[in-house]
Amino acid sequence: MYEQIDQFVDKCIQLTDEEREYFHSLLKFRRVRKRTYLLQEGEVCDFEAFIVKGLVRTYFLSDDGTETILSFAVENWWVSDLYSFTEQKPTNMFIETLEDSELLLIDYKSKQQLFEQVPQFETMFRLLVQRSLFALQRRFHSLVSQTAEQRYIAFTEKYPEIVQRVPQNQIARYLGVSPEFLSKVRGAMHKKK
Repeated sequence: MYEQIDQFVDKCIQLTDEEREYFHSLLKFRRVRKRTYLLQEGEVCDFEAFIVKGLVRTYFLSDDGTETILSFAVENWWVSDLYSFTEQKPTNMFIETLEDSELLLIDYKSKQQLFEQVPQFETMFRLLVQRSLFALQRRFHSLVSQTAEQRYIAFTEKYPEIVQRVPQNQIARYLGVSPEFLSKVRGAMHKKK
């Protein structure tokens, strides 16, 4: 059950066997069905989840009810609402499983205990936050500097496994275009081939 998360951790920090066992003791395994909400708007996010198996999306609704997908997350990725989790304040996000999923979760209190007992985990989680920020910066840059076709091509090249697992209408919402527009883009791309 811990093999994947251990491999992830080992790429970031070195642990003794005792530190690893302590980390494992703070994690909670959760198996959830497809279309399960892990977090809904108005709740306080009390978890960071490592995805052992499955696919999760994070999204928010605008005032007019339009859904905007912030991210998708697959195996060996972490998912949470960083602001709500860190500040322990209500979220404006939804986190939903798109497939039956298996997760390892750490709650807020346990994460603070982990930092006290095994300080090198602060390094690992700092690296995670940095990677998330870099990804958001790249995404924002692509939204303002690339055409929808360029964004779609970049997405399919960078995340081919997600493209195979996520409905096109959700990919459109992630890319900031309508499903109809994405369909036209895909059709035009196929004609070029």
